[in-house]
Amino acid sequence: MSEQTELRETVRARYAAAAIAITEGGGGCCSGQAVAVDETFGATLYQAAQREELPAEAVAASLGCGNPTAVAELREGERVLDLGSGGGIDVLLSARRVGPPARLTAST
Repeated sequence: MSEQTELRETVRARYAAAAIAITEGGGGCCSGQAVAVDETFGATLYQAAQREELPAEAVAASLGCGNPTAVAELREGERVLDLGSGGGIDVLLSARRVGPPARLTAST
């Protein structure tokens, strides 16, 4: 197996394990089966106040590698497209910033 193929399989396996743990009620970050999350991976990239406003399921399912809402200059009435939305944290936070009627599209 080539190094590139091996790396791809390692990444795929990590994301698959995390998704399965969440969908099977593994308890997300609070279970003994959780995938390790650190300061460079997942919901910890968001401020505590932001995480507290979100559904626990969305936070637990976060596997993101960045926080685009921290640098996005969203204004009321704008449309948002979130590719690779995962647990939906960015869509939920963006909806609050663009206001009703929010026009958001998310794709996992």
